[in-house]
Amino acid sequence: MQFQFRPTLWPSIATVAGLVLTVMLGNWQLGRGNEKAALAQRIQTASRDALIALSTKEVVADDVVWRRVEVSGHFEPKYAVLIDNRILRGVAGYHVVMPLRIGDGERYVLVNRGWAPAAASRGTLPTISTPAGTVRIVGMATVPSRRYLELSSKVAEGNVWQNLTLDRYRAAVAVPIQPVVIQQENDIQDGLKREWSAPDLGVDMHYGYAFQWFALAAALLIFYVVCHVRKIR
Repeated sequence: MQFQFRPTLWPSIATVAGLVLTVMLGNWQLGRGNEKAALAQRIQTASRDALIALSTKEVVADDVVWRRVEVSGHFEPKYAVLIDNRILRGVAGYHVVMPLRIGDGERYVLVNRGWAPAAASRGTLPTISTPAGTVRIVGMATVPSRRYLELSSKVAEGNVWQNLTLDRYRAAVAVPIQPVVIQQENDIQDGLKREWSAPDLGVDMHYGYAFQWFALAAALLIFYVVCHVRKIR
């Protein structure tokens, strides 16, 4: 018994189109995964880079994001917000985000000062100790993600917010701010905990999607070959 490959026109065209599409999508996901992996490596080595000094001049976020920066100024507690439902070692609490007035200028930069535990009663907010005078802050410059799920329409109750975005803060507080948020690393004896985990950039997700697209391309090719092989008696 012998076999013969007998392709037909339209299934062949559809198969080629499907192969081109799936391979392109697989390569795109692979490229995104490689970009995210390179960024993750850059974040890991950022601690060895020289600190970038922030001034009152507005920076370009892409120039400093995921880089360690330093800035000096005065905290403004009246403009602080508490980001709710932040878990540290299994305990619920808040991230304390407070603007720092840079030097003697009129521009601010938001600083995520760290984590404070929540009280037993939701109506009782933590007391935050804020140093007076000029402080020096060192930390990682970040841009808050806009990808989040909010189950309630009450995204902000007073100074307690579900999530932080720069646009939301600008709409609520009329002060000029830098386009980044600093994750504070240095200790200023304020009782807040600063244990920052590495950001999840989704590297494995992109590689997983790339594998799925390549596997689909392989399955499509196998199906096409099998369906066009005929027995010759």
